[in-house]
Order: sequence, then structure tokens, then C-alpha cells
Amino acid sequence: MKRQLTEHQKYLDKLKKDKAIVIFFRIAILVIFLAVWELLADLKVIDSFLFSSPSRVLVTLFNLHSSGELYSHIFTTIFETLAGFFIASILGVLIAVVLWWSEKLRKIFEPYIVVLNSLPKIALGPMIIIWFGAGMKAIIFMAVIITVIVTIINMLSGFIETDENKILLLKSMGATKSQIFLKLVLPSALPTMISTLKINVGMSWIGSIMGEYLVSKRGLGYLIVYGGQVFKLDLVMASTVVLCVLAAIMYLVVSIVERTLIKWK
Repeated sequence: MKRQLTEHQKYLDKLKKDKAIVIFFRIAILVIFLAVWELLADLKVIDSFLFSSPSRVLVTLFNLHSSGELYSHIFTTIFETLAGFFIASILGVLIAVVLWWSEKLRKIFEPYIVVLNSLPKIALGPMIIIWFGAGMKAIIFMAVIITVIVTIINMLSGFIETDENKILLLKSMGATKSQIFLKLVLPSALPTMISTLKINVGMSWIGSIMGEYLVSKRGLGYLIVYGGQVFKLDLVMASTVVLCVLAAIMYLVVSIVERTLIKWK
């Protein structure tokens, strides 16, 4: 028994060591990248006007912070992204449930879903502006249509891939369709749901930034467009860095939810 505990402790120590190594190299790669970038800019190997540099990005962020503009743009983009994320995720799951529930409906709408998924959503930009106006509603709608189709396809696949033998077993025991869904199909599709949410993090950011490219007068996407138009590439890089940080935080939150659900399950 004591030997088993010792082996188990060694295994746990190895896991902690591996995790520490992974975190170390993640940080090291980032630090090396930033150092090389700054060094190349200082040595004039790359044009800092065109490629910026970490120091210039920090100065730009500090100036935006001092003027108070930074947080206004951040909060605008976060609201649009979260609204698109939650609306698309909830709506996509509900539609996937309906399509799983009715095989006939699934066969009818499947070709349309495939076509909508392959359609470049930016092509709908002018129509979206006409429908919703040049404001936040249009941006949120853009985030929703980019994210919702992916959600439907992934969740429907997760529902359909449920073990047929288990479904037949529950049917033979007199389970209703709602009981089969709640007790078997939905729990079995939980990993797919988590994976879909992780994908939706990126898709919702893409949608909100794409919408801001089209119509916004505020937000990180607006800063990127404005910076490109007036050749303030430090502003473009600074906004991009903020976007990366915010997307990483949102992804981390979904990962925490995933760990919580796994423990609960």
C-alpha cells in the first residue's frame, strides 16, 4: 500500500513538473519573440514605422490609457463580442436540439446550413447595415451570424454521434424522447459543447471586429482601421495586442468552465 502511494506521488510530481515546463516554455517563447522584435527594430533590421516595436506599442497603450480612450474602446468591443457569443451559442444549441429532435427537419434544412456556413459573411455587410443601421446592432448581428452556424453544425454532430445502442436501450425501457435527450444525448455531447464554446470565442471576436471594420466609430476594430488609414501602425499593433490578451482571457474563462463541468459530471 505504501509503495502504491509512493508511485502515485511520483506520478503527481511528474504531472506538476510537466505543467511547470510547459508554462516556462510558453513564457520563454513570448519573451524571446518580444526581445528579438525590439532588437531588430533598434538595429534597423526592420523598419519600426512599418513593423512597430514592443516599446512603441507600450508607449501607444500608455497614451491611450492616459487619455481614457483605451477603456472606452475595450468595453465597446467586449460588449459586442460577449453579446454575439452568448446569443449565437444559445441560439445555435437550441436550433441543433430542434434538428436532432426531428430528422425530417434536419434533412430539409441541412443543405441550407451547409451553404450558409460556406457563405462569406462579409458579403452581407451592406445588407446588414441597411437592416440594422450603422451601429452596435449591426456589429452584434455580424458576430452572431458568423458564430451561430458553426455552433449548429458542431452541436448537431455531437447529438447525432450519441451511441445508438444506448438510445435503443433507453427506448426499450420506455424512456421518452425528452428523457433520452436529457439523460443521454446532452451529457454525451458535453465535450462537443465545450469544444464549440472554445471555437465560438474566436468566431465571436472575428465577427465583432469584422463588424467594427464596416460600421463602428468606437471599438478596437475601429482603432485598427483608423490606425491603418492614417498610417499609425503603432496604434494598429497596440490594438491587436489588446485583442490577443482579451481573447486569451475569454478562452481561459471557457477552460475554467470546462474543468468545473468535468468535476460536476
